[in-house]
Amino acid sequence: MTEREKMQAGQWYCCLDPELDDLRAHARRAVHAHNTCPPDARGAMAPELLALFASVGSDCFFEAPFHCAYGINIHLGARVFFNAGCVILDTAPVRVGDDSMFGPHVQIYCAQHAKDPDERAQGLEIGLPVTIGRHVWVGGGAILMPGITIGDNATIGAGSVVTKDVAAGETVVGNPAKPLRRP
Repeated sequence: MTEREKMQAGQWYCCLDPELDDLRAHARRAVHAHNTCPPDARGAMAPELLALFASVGSDCFFEAPFHCAYGINIHLGARVFFNAGCVILDTAPVRVGDDSMFGPHVQIYCAQHAKDPDERAQGLEIGLPVTIGRHVWVGGGAILMPGITIGDNATIGAGSVVTKDVAAGETVVGNPAKPLRRP
């Protein structure tokens, strides 16, 4: 298997690979086009970014700047909104449901690097998918860690670090994020 095939199969792979380098370079060019295009000309999303993503529902909007690792693993429902400064490291599928919104500087990580320093130095990593349901609100500066699922209608508080799945309708806050307990 190629390193790309291993990545897409959810296996450990070496990110220091020419084919993966080319895919990341292609993503950087699309991101650059989006981030440097005048807002009136860009509209909701630069055509290069739109073409990069795996699937995009209607009426999605990405403020600039934005960054992604590959783009080819990003699947968006309809009316998804990302505010300025968001990052998606999509070494695995990232699926976002309809009507979900992300505050500024939200980060979504799929990549998990090897814990062993020697393996990490060799570029070994694994991509774990992130799934975000419908009508989810993710507050500014939140970080969504590899392999998590956020249920429909959930709320992630600003600055939270989500390390575990979030149930539908639940609000979580903090680092690590925990369910909000109301009096």
